[in-house]
Amino acid sequence: MHFRWDIIVDYLPLLLKGAALTIGISALAIVLGSILGLAVGFGKMSSRPYLSWPMSGYIHFFRGTPLYVQILIVHFGLVPACIGHTDAVIAAITALSLNSAAYTAEIYRAGIQSIDKGQTEAAQSLGMTGFQTMRFIILPQAVRRMVPAFGNEFVVLIKDSSLVALIAAPELMYWSNVMRGQYLRVWEPYLAAAFIYLILTYSLSKLLGWLEKKGVAG
Repeated sequence: MHFRWDIIVDYLPLLLKGAALTIGISALAIVLGSILGLAVGFGKMSSRPYLSWPMSGYIHFFRGTPLYVQILIVHFGLVPACIGHTDAVIAAITALSLNSAAYTAEIYRAGIQSIDKGQTEAAQSLGMTGFQTMRFIILPQAVRRMVPAFGNEFVVLIKDSSLVALIAAPELMYWSNVMRGQYLRVWEPYLAAAFIYLILTYSLSKLLGWLEKKGVAG
């Protein structure tokens, strides 16, 4: 088999453009998913059934169904219902955010519940409200313990973002498929995409590892 480097060179600008969109979609999804996940996580931990049950159902749905199906539901159903037409990038960010929220909710829950209850009792004995206790005592400690899990979620999200190629969001995998269709070649487009994904996830893992060590040292 003759490996054609020339077609990789020809498509490299588009592949890099797609990789930039992959990073952007993943970054927005993890930010929005983290915000929504915080609300979902607190809802699940609530003692009120009308909050905890729907949030538990949300988590079970998005963790128990394929992301592939969720993307299709959002792209062909949710987004058109909200804005009157579908948009691949908006659908991609929305689907990945909703999916990520289910996982980050569990990260928040596990991190918060890992803090000794005695600290909450001590804060309350000093006259702090529940909100103050959570903000100044519990969350700062819990967040440090959540960093590795959030890092893993971001890495997984970057890889999972390849699925949005099926709705023609012009990210990395989309351009790899276009490249395959034009040249009727398999090895070059998909190995190029795999290598770029590897660079992204490896670099992110190293950055998160450095931040984690710096945080521990601090």
